Amino acid sequence: MSYQGIVLDVDGTVVREAAPIDGAAEGLDAVDDAGLRRVFCSNNPTERPAAYEERFAEAGFTVSADEVFTAGTITTDYLQTEHADEQVFLIGEDGLRDQLVDAGLSLTTDPRAADVVVGSLSTEFGYETLCETIIAMADEPAFVGTDPDTVIPQDGPDRPGSGAIIHAMEGVIDRSVDVICGKPSAYARKTVLDYLGVPAEDCLVVGDRLNTDIQLGAAAGMTTVLVTTGIMDRSAVAASAVTPDYVIDSLAELAAIIEETAERYVA
Repeated sequence: MSYQGIVLDVDGTVVREAAPIDGAAEGLDAVDDAGLRRVFCSNNPTERPAAYEERFAEAGFTVSADEVFTAGTITTDYLQTEHADEQVFLIGEDGLRDQLVDAGLSLTTDPRAADVVVGSLSTEFGYETLCETIIAMADEPAFVGTDPDTVIPQDGPDRPGSGAIIHAMEGVIDRSVDVICGKPSAYARKTVLDYLGVPAEDCLVVGDRLNTDIQLGAAAGMTTVLVTTGIMDRSAVAASAVTPDYVIDSLAELAAIIEETAERYVA
């Protein structure tokens, strides 16, 4: 086989905040040199693709907003498709709320009016939020989560992510979320593959999380590459039920993977 497309995680893989990760430039150059179609997919539910375009530019990379999908954009698309005319009660940040409103979705601040409850990253999450969750879920509306990431890696201590909020919500209502929209969901897989327009078996997926990036690729039949520049290292692979096809310590090592596969294909 010869690769035609690649799905790249963002934070911990290409950049850390607005700083390039060592080897990222070489890795992206290898993707360009091989002529691969690329797409960037982040489980950040709050930032819009345009914000990523700016952050990539600050890091020295030219990336169009059209190439970026996030847990926020995927959740917005899911709600537009499945719950377009329903009242959405959001537990999340203003960045996600703005995306939903701009897409024409109807949001309510009254938990009793909820047709759909969305759980996501919320820095104001607390006891009263859990009380609202119980009220909102009383009539068993649809329950949607943006992404499963329990922690967000930082240069300092990690911070709680959407997954931590969603787990707390699930705990007080004794009910699991109906659907997670971000990686590694089927909805996220379809989103990136539709954009690339190439078969899954002809794609690489590269990221720093086994349970999201690598799981997404494994479920779709992509070749999976774990990079240890983010939240998981080689020791995590041994303890995981999900095994990547490759483990690399720098995105610069992508060139060797692409070249190795091309040589096999020619032979």
